[in-house]
Amino acid sequence: MKILIDNGHGRETPGKRSPDGRLLEYAYTRSIARRIVSTLTAQGYDAELLVPEQEDISLPERCRRVNDWCRRLGKDNVILISIHINAAGHGDRWMNARGWCAYTTRGNTRADRLATCLYDSAACHLPGMRLRTDYTDGDPDLEKNFYILLHTAAPAVLSESLFMDNQADCDFLMTPEGQQSLVDLHVDGICSFMSQ
Repeated sequence: MKILIDNGHGRETPGKRSPDGRLLEYAYTRSIARRIVSTLTAQGYDAELLVPEQEDISLPERCRRVNDWCRRLGKDNVILISIHINAAGHGDRWMNARGWCAYTTRGNTRADRLATCLYDSAACHLPGMRLRTDYTDGDPDLEKNFYILLHTAAPAVLSESLFMDNQADCDFLMTPEGQQSLVDLHVDGICSFMSQ
C-alpha cells in the first residue's frame, strides 16, 4: 500500500498563519508531514511526501500525482492524507473556534474508514481537546467535496489539526509535545487502517 502524505499550501500562499506570525501553515504542515513519512517508513510502510517542494503546488497537480500512483498500483493500493491547520478568521486576530477534525467527500466511501481510524487516534493523542464531528451519516468525519478529496481516485482524508488562530490551540501546536501528538495521531490512525 502506498501512503501519500500531503501538506497544506506553500510558502507564497497569502494568510495561512497565526495572528502573531509564530505558526506558518506551509512550514508547520511540511514538518509534520515529513515526520509522519519518516515514522511510517521506519515501521516498514511505503510512505512518501506528495509535495516535497516548498512552493504551493496546484491542486490539479497534486491530484495528478496521486492519480499517477493509482494508475500504477491500483486505486485500492493507495491512500492519501492531506495535513492542514484550521483557521476561523483571516489571520488578523485571535478567534474562539477550537478542535481537530477530518474531512472526506460526501457519501459512504473507503475514506470514511480511514477518517474513523484517525478520529479514534485523535481521541487518544489529544485528550481533553475538542474533536469536531458529524455523526449524521453514522461516522464522525465531516463531509465536504474539497478539490483534493473529490478529484483523487484513492481514498483520501483531509485533516484539520486544531486552529492556528485560537491562542490556546496555537500555543499547544508550537510545543514539542503538540507536534509529536499530531505525528503520533496520524501515524497510529494510518497503522490502524492498514491493519484492518
